[in-house]
Amino acid sequence: MNSEQHRLQNPLWKKWGPYLSERQWGTVREDYSEYGNAWDYFPHDHARSRVYRWGEDGIAGISDDMQRICFSIAMWNGKDPILKERLFGLTGNEGNHGEDVKELYYYLDNTPTHSYMKHLYKYPQAVFPYADLVNTNRNRNKFEKEYELLDTGLFDNGNYFDVFTEYAKNTEEDICIRITVHNRSKSAAYIALLPTIWMRNHWSFGLMHQKPFIALREMNDRYGMAEVNHYWVDEYHLYFEKPDRTLFTENETNKERLYGTPNESPFVKDAFHHAVINNDYKLLQGKESGTKFSPLYHLNIAGGSSETIKLRLSKHVLMHENPLGDAYDFIFEERVQDADEFYNNIHTTKDEDLRNIQRQAFAGMLWSKQYFNIDIPRWLNGDEGQPPPPEQRKHGRNHKWHTLNNEDIISMPDKWEYPWYAAWDLAFHCVPLSMIDPQFAKDQLILFLREWYMHPNGQLPAYEWAFSDVNPPVHAWSCLQVYKMDKAKTGKGDIDFLEKVFQKLLINFTWWVNRKDHHGKNVFEGGFLGLDNIGVFDRSSAIPGGGMLEQADGTSWMAMYCLNMLEMALEISQHNPNYEDVTTKFFEHFIYIAESLNRLGEDWTGSWDDEEGFFYDVLSMPGGKYIPVKVRSLVGLSTLFAVFVLKKDLLDKVPEFHRRLKWFQKYREHNQQYLVIEELKDHDDILLSLVPRKRLEKLLKALLDENEFLSKGGIRSISEIHKHGYHVTIDGQEFGLDYQPGEGTSSLFGGNSNWRGPVWMPMNYLLVLALQQYCDYYKGESKVELPTGSGNIVKIRDVANDIANRLVSIFRKDENGNRPVNDNYALYRDDPHFKDLVLFYEYFHGDTARGVGASHQTGWTGVVAELIQRISTPLIENTEEKIMSPAAEQV
Repeated sequence: MNSEQHRLQNPLWKKWGPYLSERQWGTVREDYSEYGNAWDYFPHDHARSRVYRWGEDGIAGISDDMQRICFSIAMWNGKDPILKERLFGLTGNEGNHGEDVKELYYYLDNTPTHSYMKHLYKYPQAVFPYADLVNTNRNRNKFEKEYELLDTGLFDNGNYFDVFTEYAKNTEEDICIRITVHNRSKSAAYIALLPTIWMRNHWSFGLMHQKPFIALREMNDRYGMAEVNHYWVDEYHLYFEKPDRTLFTENETNKERLYGTPNESPFVKDAFHHAVINNDYKLLQGKESGTKFSPLYHLNIAGGSSETIKLRLSKHVLMHENPLGDAYDFIFEERVQDADEFYNNIHTTKDEDLRNIQRQAFAGMLWSKQYFNIDIPRWLNGDEGQPPPPEQRKHGRNHKWHTLNNEDIISMPDKWEYPWYAAWDLAFHCVPLSMIDPQFAKDQLILFLREWYMHPNGQLPAYEWAFSDVNPPVHAWSCLQVYKMDKAKTGKGDIDFLEKVFQKLLINFTWWVNRKDHHGKNVFEGGFLGLDNIGVFDRSSAIPGGGMLEQADGTSWMAMYCLNMLEMALEISQHNPNYEDVTTKFFEHFIYIAESLNRLGEDWTGSWDDEEGFFYDVLSMPGGKYIPVKVRSLVGLSTLFAVFVLKKDLLDKVPEFHRRLKWFQKYREHNQQYLVIEELKDHDDILLSLVPRKRLEKLLKALLDENEFLSKGGIRSISEIHKHGYHVTIDGQEFGLDYQPGEGTSSLFGGNSNWRGPVWMPMNYLLVLALQQYCDYYKGESKVELPTGSGNIVKIRDVANDIANRLVSIFRKDENGNRPVNDNYALYRDDPHFKDLVLFYEYFHGDTARGVGASHQTGWTGVVAELIQRISTPLIENTEEKIMSPAAEQV
């Protein structure tokens, strides 16, 4: 057991971490407007002057696990109109493709206990182009690319600072902080650095009755010390190298600036901004306590040189020695060594580029853990001593979630564009997280099934923008993946975990069955299902013509849910026989769903089109008319996800289930009902799948066609055959869509999320896992062309490996030093200070594989870390000679 693994045994090592958001402004939590206009109610311009209610934000920041004390860095390049205290980006209304962060920053390293963390922020030396970014993007249409910070040219000649922020824990509550500023230009340049510590404001909202404080206690020629006194968490001490000034103010709203009303005190949240920008420190002169504090350093850094500032936040009084001396430096050396040792035990590849990609993916996952707090009743009704919210709120967003009361550290999609949890995103997050911290992954999955998250009716909350939205039911799948990965690592399965989640998942499964199968035919409507604009109309709204959309993907997700619950019950029943009875329930339920999706009945046309070899949604209209919606998309491909191989050795351990399975099969044969199981032999494995073998082969033909789904970076979300558009007439109205490989041109769901063509990592990941299940059953018997029409015949195993390699290739350097994700930006290819930096975007261009959408959504894109593990040590060894595609041969 290495040092970091040993620390993981002690939960106190996680008390402090990167839990500070990158954007609290513009969030639903801070929105007290009449009609839920979150972006407009609390804009970026207010953030430096206005107190937050539910959280805090900052750059490269940390906080305790209840976010009572926060620390982050602030900067000023001597030219900007405001201090750089938090990240800037476009709101949903400003961007031509919705909200988007307009900063350059990177998560370079992090360990599961946050014993070592490293962050990089790139700060231009010229005026930060706030107005240019807003105006240029606002004037671009939806068919144009977004205007990014790199497009301004401010970084072209090296006229920028690289600001590295590192944290190294000596003990659970003794944290060394090192800020190193590199001047990448050839000329000397000025920067003001303000490492800032502050208290979250609880007192203004009636949540605490004794205001905390920070006070200067020591200053000598070597260092200073400020005491952080908070009666909820006791005392901390911030040690810092001797600064040019020390600044104190209060974390209080500047009412005069925002609302034109007098302030109770001149010491307000943005006082540092006024002092530094205007070089006017008269107000702050002599103030030696407050709820916000910063030592100020004026740095003039020679061209090509760097300056380092040392600080230390500790529970302990360290004044008997120099807290920033040789021992401090040794702590950093030791923690960096510990981090290397920890990840060397994780990596299975010797390829340095792949190791770098994987380590930054893990860093992004860990840096995106965030403190999240919302109490819906209090949010709806308002706080003591504050103006009451508008009455309309009580009938608006999230008003049906009165039992939801969250205050936890949660894995976020990212901390700027999505600074809130998303239930189905989190299910994917837990896969790479379980590679480095399986207990945290398990705890996250359990958390969302607890009574203060799950609705009493069994629904899981989607995300704060709309908790009632319906996302795919992937929670059970994730629980299984985490369980199996943990079991493979330790040699022992955590049955207690499985039992704990299984009981709660039963409630959620029942909600799905009762709410989303209106006709009781085992065909699920589902609605939104997280796929935003993938349909010809908004699937969350009323269906045109009063019809009902019987969704291939909704039905597929539920079939997958059945198989997940079946597999889970079979695993538990080997330790607790009482679970064997319920295995039959999920087996039979899966059979009914598979029958509904595949059959051609008298009262329904079915989803499968045998001539076209694809599953489609079907619109059930009043009067018994059915209209197939023939969009070739992930909706049809999702039928591949529901697959499970029942191993013969497992069946031997559950004889009652095996007996019932054979009886059920014979009963259906006798009554000439759809069989689902194509072959049933006593001593063979059994394949449970939505897709019979002949249909599988047809579906794979479309999947592997480069003119349809197969792209250089993976599987597209919509077939390229729709590039000239698809249209269907419903009740006299025409609806349609077209293939859009990159940014979305539809305004559905804000326009910043596009499922009409790009490659989405989580869907591809499910396809890879599903294909490996088919391979596990068919072995070498089933072969396909890869790509379709090439004459290159391979096994299904090779298809799974090829797709995995294509996904990984998005981030890898090619022979010219370009990473497809970087869209051929010369800086990422040629600048030594850019070339090894990797961003994990929300999704990827369907033709070029460039990154699109949220640039830091390591979240579910982080599954690439597990894919790297797969292509480095394939689960299915290739013992026979095989023909591989060029994409697979690269690894």
